[in-house]
Amino acid sequence: MTDLFITQPEVNNLPLSTMHGVVIPSRDNLDLVSYLSLPLVSDPNQDGKPEQASPLVLLVHGGPWARDEFGFNSLAQWLTNRGYSVLQVNFRASTGFGKTFLNAGNKEWAGAMHNDLIDAKEWAVAQGITTDDQVAIMGGSYGGYATLTGLTFTPEAFACGVDIVGPSNLVTLLDSIPPYWESFRQQFYESVGNPTTEEGLALLKARSPITHVDKIVKPLLIGQGANDPRVKQAESDQIVDAMKSRDIPVTYVLYPDEGHGFNKPENNLSFFAVAEAFLGSCLGGRIEPIGDDFSDSSIEIIHGGEFIPGLDEHMATLGNN
Repeated sequence: MTDLFITQPEVNNLPLSTMHGVVIPSRDNLDLVSYLSLPLVSDPNQDGKPEQASPLVLLVHGGPWARDEFGFNSLAQWLTNRGYSVLQVNFRASTGFGKTFLNAGNKEWAGAMHNDLIDAKEWAVAQGITTDDQVAIMGGSYGGYATLTGLTFTPEAFACGVDIVGPSNLVTLLDSIPPYWESFRQQFYESVGNPTTEEGLALLKARSPITHVDKIVKPLLIGQGANDPRVKQAESDQIVDAMKSRDIPVTYVLYPDEGHGFNKPENNLSFFAVAEAFLGSCLGGRIEPIGDDFSDSSIEIIHGGEFIPGLDEHMATLGNN
């Protein structure tokens, strides 16, 4: 192929990692189209065949009716730069792979959809990309739910988790569907579970991470926007409260001026500075000092700052608590 032009010349000469497309078989023989990015230190040839294992972040997309795509990904580049491999999996219910694949996720939140992620983790271990005890799970929205599911349904599978605006209780999630999603309600009922039926309500409760909160044994970081109309602040509040009541460590970061995700650059930078320190303490990757990464951010550490090295001390220098 002949290059026509470069869309981001400012990053063209930086030492970026290469994204590799891989197809991972699920335990029931579905093809999971996935993307693997490796740190330069473990894969100097950037051919997708690492010379040594490295800690891995399983980066789970939101939706779940969306998909990961091949191409430049800022989170993947940040994580590989810090020494982590990154695996992005199009688990069942991801869009773009046909109706059969999409509908294979119906009623499978924390079921077969989670099994796909576990199968992908085990594939990465078998390939020598990482080791069984050095895998973190991270994601936003449904990816946040997948993180909470990973730490509750499979408490020993991941070394730690980063949940960004993820629902913890499927019953309260469906109870709080915003008005602009009202026409979408029946699809939620079909895909996740119908709370108006006895069977559906039981399924939603069984597949909610908060139901199994006492099983959490690994470090957890939660980020939430106070104005989130889709996954309301109560979703994060209630699982943090449940963990606090059981003396289970958790770090909770809140942004009073954010919604479903962190859109202000200052807030985005501050959260990922916290996430970097969190992952570094968990997986041992490189950590850049926070420095002025909190400047002009609305970040509030609601609980558990002491569980991330240096976080409380840095907040104290800003006059925050």
